[in-house]
Amino acid sequence: MPESYLDLELTTRETKQESARLARQNLVQAAISGKGIDPTDLAQARGLVLRERENSIFSDAWVPLAILFLIIGLLANLNAGFIALGAVLLIIVVVSTLWKNLSLYGVSYERQFDRTRVFPGEAVELTVTIQNDKHLPLTWLRFRDKLPVPPDTFDSHFSLLGEQTGNSILQSVLSMQNRERVSRRTVLRFPTRGFYQLGPVTYESGDIFTLFTREREHKYIDTLIVYPQIWPLAELGLPPKEPFGEVRVRQSLFTDPIRTRGIRDYSPGDRFRDIHWKASARRGHLQSKVYDPSTGMTMGVFLNVATFARHWMGFDPELLERSVSVAASICNYGVQQGWGVGLFANGAVPDSDQSIKVRPGRSLDQLGNILEALAAVTEFATGSIDVMLLRESPCLPWVSTIVVVTAVITDELRIALVRLREAGRRVVLLALGDEPPPLMRTRYGSESVLTYHIPADVPAFQRNLRSASAIEAALSDIPTPTPVRLKLEEVG
Repeated sequence: MPESYLDLELTTRETKQESARLARQNLVQAAISGKGIDPTDLAQARGLVLRERENSIFSDAWVPLAILFLIIGLLANLNAGFIALGAVLLIIVVVSTLWKNLSLYGVSYERQFDRTRVFPGEAVELTVTIQNDKHLPLTWLRFRDKLPVPPDTFDSHFSLLGEQTGNSILQSVLSMQNRERVSRRTVLRFPTRGFYQLGPVTYESGDIFTLFTREREHKYIDTLIVYPQIWPLAELGLPPKEPFGEVRVRQSLFTDPIRTRGIRDYSPGDRFRDIHWKASARRGHLQSKVYDPSTGMTMGVFLNVATFARHWMGFDPELLERSVSVAASICNYGVQQGWGVGLFANGAVPDSDQSIKVRPGRSLDQLGNILEALAAVTEFATGSIDVMLLRESPCLPWVSTIVVVTAVITDELRIALVRLREAGRRVVLLALGDEPPPLMRTRYGSESVLTYHIPADVPAFQRNLRSASAIEAALSDIPTPTPVRLKLEEVG
C-alpha cells in the first residue's frame, strides 16, 4: 500500500506507463500478423485513456459456492439439482467475465461536423458514428459525451442528462450487432464567440447478464471556433465612405502596381516595365503608367481588452464583446477593400501569457486568422494598450493607418495617440464608452486625432440582428471611390 500521496501518484503513473507499453506491443503484433487494430490499444498507446474502472455485483464467494454445489452433488449420489446449480453458476461467471473483457474491444466513437468555424447563432450539425468492429454483439452500450452547449435538436435515440459546471452531457444508449455501424445526428448552436471544446467521452458496456460493467473515459477532444459578430459600418454609425480619412494622396514614395490610374509621357528615369506599349503605339511616343499611391493600403487594428481604467476594477463582459465585434468589423472592412490588415490586442493567447498579434497581410486566409485571434480574446490583459501601441506601431509601414478600438480612454492612451499623430502617423480612435471621447489635438493645434464614438445605443447593438457573414457584411455597403484629382489621360 502507498504510504503517501507521492507514492500514490508514482504508482498511478507507473500503471499508466505499463498500460501504454502493453498497448504498443499489441499494436506491433497486430501489424505483424495483419489483423485489425483495436481502437482501445490505439488510445492506450497515445495516452488518450483518462480513466478506466469496473463495477460488478459479482461476489468472490460465487466460485467457491459453485464448486461446493458440485462437490455436494457428486457426493450425494450425483444429485442433479446441486450439480446443475453449481454448473450454471460457473458458466455464468466464465461467460460474464469473458464478455466483459471483450465488451469494449473494437468499439469506436467518432464525431464529425459539417463545419468547425461559424458565427454566433449559426447551426453546426454534429454526426456521431458508433461502430462495433468485432464478431461479438453487445446487449447494451452507453456513451456519455460532454458538450459545451445543449443540443438545439437531436436524434430521438439521444438523451440529455443535464448540465455540470456549464457543460451538457449527451447520452446515447444502444445495443449493437457484430460488425455494426450506427450514425446519429444533432444540431448545436453557440450563442457567443469563443473556442469551444467537446469531450471527453465515456464508454460503458458489460456482459449479457449485467453482472459486470466496464467503463472507460477517452481524452477525445474536438474544438469548434465561433467567430465574433460582424456588422456593416453603417450599423455601427461609421461613414461607409472613407471612414478612416482620405487614403489617396497626390504623391507618394510607395505605389500599388496592381492599380493603374492613367498614363503620362515617358521620363528618362521611368522603369522599362512601367511603359504602356499600347498607348505608346497609339500616340506615337512612349507613355508610362501611373499607379495609385499605396498610402492607407495597410491598416493595423489595436484592440484594448480592458473595460476599466485599472485591472483590479474587474471587467464589463458586454462592453468587451462590443469591442471585439467592432474590431472584427473594422478588420473585415479593410480586408474587403484589399488592404493589408493586421491585429494587435493586449489579450492573452489561449494557454499562454503572450499578447495576440497578427501581422498585416493580404493573403486569402488573413481574415480567418484575424477572426480566430479575436475569438480567443479573454478579459485578461497582458499589459496596457498605450505601451503596446508605442511598441508595435514602429513595425508597421509608415504610410499605414493605425486604428485603436477601446472602451476606456486613459491619460496614457491619449498621450500615446497624440505623440503618434505629431510624428505624422495616421491615427483613428474608436471609443465605445458611454461618454463621448475628448478632442485630442496636437501641440500645434492644426491637426487632431480622428475620433468616432460608438455608444451602446447604435442600431447594431440595439436590434437583435442575426450574425452577418463576412461577405454579407462587406457587400452591404461598398464605398464609392473618390475621383482622381490629377489631370491624367485615362487608358483606353
